[in-house]
Order: sequence, then structure tokens, then C-alpha cells
Amino acid sequence: MATATEARPKRRRSRNWLADYGWRHLVALIVLVFGLVPILYVVSAAFNSKGTLSATGLIPTEFSLTSFERLFSDPNIPFASWFANSLMIAVPAAFISILISSLAAYAFSRFRFRGRRPMLLFLLLIQMFPAFLSVVALYLIFGAIGEFYPVAGLNTKLGLMLVYMGGALGVSTWLMKGFFDTIPKELDEAATIDGASHAQIFFGMILPLAAPIIAISGILAFVGTMNDFILASLFLTDRPEMTLAVGLKTLTADNSPASYFGIFAAGTLLTSVLTVAVFMSLQRYIVSGLTGGAVKG
Repeated sequence: MATATEARPKRRRSRNWLADYGWRHLVALIVLVFGLVPILYVVSAAFNSKGTLSATGLIPTEFSLTSFERLFSDPNIPFASWFANSLMIAVPAAFISILISSLAAYAFSRFRFRGRRPMLLFLLLIQMFPAFLSVVALYLIFGAIGEFYPVAGLNTKLGLMLVYMGGALGVSTWLMKGFFDTIPKELDEAATIDGASHAQIFFGMILPLAAPIIAISGILAFVGTMNDFILASLFLTDRPEMTLAVGLKTLTADNSPASYFGIFAAGTLLTSVLTVAVFMSLQRYIVSGLTGGAVKG
């Protein structure tokens, strides 16, 4: 049997552990519960056979694919078109915005010209304002564009794509510029001595080395475009032309929210699968890309 003198250090170590590490575990547990509860509720609603809000609980009590079947079989729910529209807008917008941002970041990182620092500060400043503040201006601008070039006006995929491309340029350029600063300039000088042009240096040497920041910038641009609702609801008003975020919102806006909640939850789960797949495929670049692009200005 342990004596009182032997038990006292054990109690002291236990109290020290609770004071130093125990509260961290408690905070992590609270954050975990806070993040998992909504996910469990959506999963439960998606696989609920009744598909109603009143019959949905936190813990699923039955399993059914009725909501998923209705999502693809109901003629009033063009889910496949919404999914295709989102991809047709998000993928080109992310690709082109990353290409333009990388070119701008390379210029800011490697060249010294008049107005360089004010331009960088301007790029940082405009990120402080949310996108919905420009809704009225964008509506007027693209309404005027549509009168002369209807394919890029309101209620068109190309018009919305142009808006997304411009919105992703600021943060992507800033992150990439910081990452390019970490690449030694001696590599550029050595390639220049060997006769390489700026285009050869950029596409053949800088871009392969900047794969982490390109990946994280692409993820941010793609996910932001896929999840956007405000701008997409402004530009796309025809039901077959809507994106996933806007189309799924119409399920609860045009119909009874309680009866269509299961279909809405099933749609959100299928939408999240693509986002999770993108994150999982590029997860090895996320930490290095964010840290590498944030250490220098």
C-alpha cells in the first residue's frame, strides 16, 4: 500500500497535468463537438426515409436512399445540370485566375518598378472588403456589357466566371508573391546566364518550385467559387443555369422547407464530396503553401 508521502507527488503531478494540458483537451473536445454536430444532423437528414425536418434527429435511426433517388429522378430538380454548371464555372475561373495571379506575383517578386509597393498594399486593402459590397456595381457593369455583348452579360456563365476570376486575383497574387520571394534569385540569375528568357525561367523553373502555393491558391479559388451564393444568385436567374449553391437554395425557398430538407441535405453531401476530394488530393501542399506564402510581404 502506498504511503501518504508517495501519494502526494502523484496528486501533484495529476494537478499539474490538468493545469498544463487538461484544459487544452477540453477545448479541443468542445471544438470537435461543435464541428461534428451539424455534419451528423445533415447526414441523418440525407439518409432519413421520410426526408422531412420534423423526422430528422441527430442520430440516424434508419437508412434509406430515397432523398438521393429523388434528387436525380425528380424532373423539377435539375441537380445534374446544377453540378455541371458549377464545374463549368469554377474550374476555368480557378485555372485562369491562378495563371494571371502567378504572372503578376512573379513580376512583383522579381522586378522593381515605380508604384510596386502601393499596388501591393492596394491588393491587400481590397481583401478587407466583402464581395457583396460590389454587388450593385457589378450588376450595373454587366448589365451594360450585356447590351453590347450578351454572352458575357447578366444571367450568363461567362459573366459570372469573369467576376470570380477578378475576385480571386488579389489574395492569390499576394500569397504567391510571398512564396516567390522565398525562391532564391540566384536561380534566375544562373538561368539568365545560360540564355534563358523570363518566360522560360517562369514556366520551366519557378512554377515547378511553386507547386505548393499554386495548389493552395487553386483550392481557395475553386472552393470559394463552388460555395458562393450571393454573386451566383445575382447573375444566374434561370433555373437550369443555376449553380449548386443557388439551385439547392431554391429547393427550400420555392417549396416547403420541412418536406424538402432531406433532398437538400442529400445535395449538400454530394456537393461536399468534390470539395473534400480536392482537399485530400492536395493536402500535402496546404501547410507548406500557406506558411510559405505568408512569411514575406
